[in-house]
Amino acid sequence: MDLDWTALGQVAAVSAGVTVAVVAIFALGVLGLARTDDSRTEESASGTAAGSTAGPASAAAMAQAGLCFLVCAAVVAYGIYLIVPQFH
Repeated sequence: MDLDWTALGQVAAVSAGVTVAVVAIFALGVLGLARTDDSRTEESASGTAAGSTAGPASAAAMAQAGLCFLVCAAVVAYGIYLIVPQFH
């Protein structure tokens, strides 16, 4: 049995890189949710009416979180597509 160490190293490097990238993107999504929560807390502390619409910072943070989580879900779906042979 002959093992192609170069190919194994490439697969390991790409796997590690994609893992770090997905974790970083997920962390940015969590940061966006935290910023949304912070802006809502500041609005309630400043006496803004509870029924008022969220400010632009809150909307941008929510959009950031949604986009990051969508990218993470797409990467997971692509990984499942690669693993399950019935999808090919």
